[in-house]
Amino acid sequence: MQHQSVLIIGANSAVAKALSQRLRDDNSLYFLGRDPDKLAHNLATLQLDNCWHACADANDTAGTGQAIAQAWRAADGFDLVFIALGVLGEQLPTETDTELAQDVLMTNFNAVVSILISVSQLMESQGHGKIAAISSVAGERGRPRNYTYGAAKAGLTRYLEGLRSRLWHSGVEVYTFKMGPVDTPMTASHHKDFSFSTTDQVAERMLKLLEGKRYSAYVPGYWGPVMWVVRWLPEPIFQRLSFLSGR
Repeated sequence: MQHQSVLIIGANSAVAKALSQRLRDDNSLYFLGRDPDKLAHNLATLQLDNCWHACADANDTAGTGQAIAQAWRAADGFDLVFIALGVLGEQLPTETDTELAQDVLMTNFNAVVSILISVSQLMESQGHGKIAAISSVAGERGRPRNYTYGAAKAGLTRYLEGLRSRLWHSGVEVYTFKMGPVDTPMTASHHKDFSFSTTDQVAERMLKLLEGKRYSAYVPGYWGPVMWVVRWLPEPIFQRLSFLSGR
């Protein structure tokens, strides 16, 4: 990527850190994260102690909107805004506790939509720029092991699709990255198998995609044919395949 001004929201995530490592030398980076200690540690690791950064909880939509506006003024606009926040949650508790279910839906959908509303208005006013957000292959089909999380990501994918079409003639490009499972602290308790990729793999693919015009893509790319099959399996067959429909 040529020199750009980049805002990374959810900057404490492992994927965001992998992206930052690749962008730090040739771009002006601005960071927005929730945990101040983690953010300070990450910036020190990247040797970016003097760059603009702020802390805000994405579920505090008003506070996050104010932080985005402050970052926008500090940078005088952004070429790229990358949204890398999310939480898996635990599926079983969300099936009986409405507050826990709402927390998962809030962080993965409502909070991201609020960010997209703020960012898209700013981007549209300047007439150019790219907005990228991480969705998930979990949103492609409801599976018993993660359907609360999957429902939020399905909604996000559709929202991004609509936003992309609305901004089509504005000069603002909207990218959806439908990511498969990644080996990160967020999935530390999950059994790792062949389906898991690394933060380096997904960061490289997303940066490559941002250089082109493929606005909705699987990350890594092999999830494309896999999810085609998963999407089109008749439900009675899907429900009999324990590796897909099991807990």
